[in-house]
Amino acid sequence: MTGKQMLSGVRIGHPPRGEDANFPFAIPALQGLSEVAFPGPVTILAGENGSGKSTLLEALAIVGNLPTVGGAEATVDKSLAGPRRLARVMKPIWRQRSHRGFFLRAEDFFGFVRRLGAMKSEMEERLAEVDRDYADRSDLARKLARGPAAGSLAAMRSRYGDDLDANSHGESFLRLFRSRFVPGGLYLLDEPEAALSPQSQFGFVSMMSDMVGEGGQFVIATHSPVLMAVPGATLYTFDASPLQRVEYEALEGVALLRSFLQAPERYMRHIWRPPA
Repeated sequence: MTGKQMLSGVRIGHPPRGEDANFPFAIPALQGLSEVAFPGPVTILAGENGSGKSTLLEALAIVGNLPTVGGAEATVDKSLAGPRRLARVMKPIWRQRSHRGFFLRAEDFFGFVRRLGAMKSEMEERLAEVDRDYADRSDLARKLARGPAAGSLAAMRSRYGDDLDANSHGESFLRLFRSRFVPGGLYLLDEPEAALSPQSQFGFVSMMSDMVGEGGQFVIATHSPVLMAVPGATLYTFDASPLQRVEYEALEGVALLRSFLQAPERYMRHIWRPPA
């Protein structure tokens, strides 16, 4: 894999006295953990829901002071009180400090798209209102009155496409990434596959490859075997205590999916009960 990591790892200190039994320090994957290394440009955090992978990623966003796409900034987001406690005992190890890139959670992405759609509708309504109010005025007066809303709408279309809110979630997500990518960016992504079909996941991996070629780095919490299969990626499983590096073939989710695809009927006859 080409590319060089900017964030080489993170050191994790001891929790405050009396806090070791509380969230997030009580998460098994984080107990006894003193350091997590990011030796390459792509690191994958795998594990069941609640295993701690999102918590670690959120704490990384806080200590890295990265901007958040679609939601409140990680340093003030009320839902990230636990990760902020973890971040206080974390120290990032920078190979090259970067303020480029962003932190993105799947739920924030969906909210971001809805807000863009609402903003677009408001600006279109404003333009229609100006056209009504200036119907008997000169073209120049109407053009000047339309200027702020028309400029904002044009900028949105230039960055996100003509009809972002009407696109599929996968298309919107890929368009968002194209518009936000900058060379040398650090991207912390929490379950990006939630917005992507399997086919779109392949397109996203191709986009990741281009970004890594431009000096980008990714740390991704995911359940997707497609994203986990990125060549040369460092894989961590949070289903161990503490978390540990693992090979792709040894990931439980990968083995389960492969077994299911080979004989889906074998699984379905045990879990699907036809109506009486």
